[in-house]
Amino acid sequence: MFTSRTLAAKQKPTQELVNIESTTKRRTNMAEFLSLHDAVARYVEDGATVAMEGFTHLIPFAAGHEVIRQRKRDLTLIRMTPDLVYDQLIGAGCVKKLIFSWGGNPGVGSLHRLRDAVEKGWPHKIEIHEHSHAAMACAFEAGAAGLPLAVLRGYVGSELPNVNDQIKFIECPFTGERLAAVPSVRPDVSIVHAQKADRKGNVLVEGIIGVQKEAVLAAKYSIVTVEEIVDDLMTLPDYHPNACVIPGWAISAIAVAEKGSYPSYAHGYYPRDNRFYKEWDTIARDREVFTQWLEENVYNAGGQS
Repeated sequence: MFTSRTLAAKQKPTQELVNIESTTKRRTNMAEFLSLHDAVARYVEDGATVAMEGFTHLIPFAAGHEVIRQRKRDLTLIRMTPDLVYDQLIGAGCVKKLIFSWGGNPGVGSLHRLRDAVEKGWPHKIEIHEHSHAAMACAFEAGAAGLPLAVLRGYVGSELPNVNDQIKFIECPFTGERLAAVPSVRPDVSIVHAQKADRKGNVLVEGIIGVQKEAVLAAKYSIVTVEEIVDDLMTLPDYHPNACVIPGWAISAIAVAEKGSYPSYAHGYYPRDNRFYKEWDTIARDREVFTQWLEENVYNAGGQS
């Protein structure tokens, strides 16, 4: 029987709907153009969960350095392949937890600041949750869809489930197949770097595309740093609509950061500095050498306004 109580129950929003509505309202606002300093100051709070994505290239180093300069603390960092930027953030004391896949210096060896924190607690102990690349990508996709978990075929024969309690196994209710499950990724703020944005806030990503789109859509807030801002992406002579990976309605702030992904590369703008990646192995091995490098190249380098 349809009663007034039934009607009231139907009209009462669930918490899930409230969350969706608040997210929708937030994302209907256009991206705001800010300095990198102001964007980080506004959206990256102490204790926040932060994802900085960009696979192989377009790694947001400038944003990571701004987080260090502002001495943010107790962050949970999320990333597929932490790369040097997370090694620097860990060594600077910004991090309490790391959720990641494959933690190394690509093509060189270990991330020594990460190892020092895990093995010897310097500058302090950090909690780690290591996943496979596939699981991380699925977790970002699930977060972007508003789902609580991601399901995948994976971790067969792997020892990661023995050391990561965030990896579970479930039975498919339709086939009975044993599948892996991991929590979805829902950052407080996601930070990515890209080649261009236009005045409407649309972002152009060219070259290798990782999980930038999913990271932005999964987050409460997002910061995009770009090499340059143009009036309208659609009027560019070489514009391809499929390269507009991130729409303006999904972005909180856009900041210009020239060479913002250096020493990684930005397709079409500058190459990867392979020599620095090799030099980092020596810099990061020694605490005093690392601290001096941080002082000279991050704290005293200033930011991009």
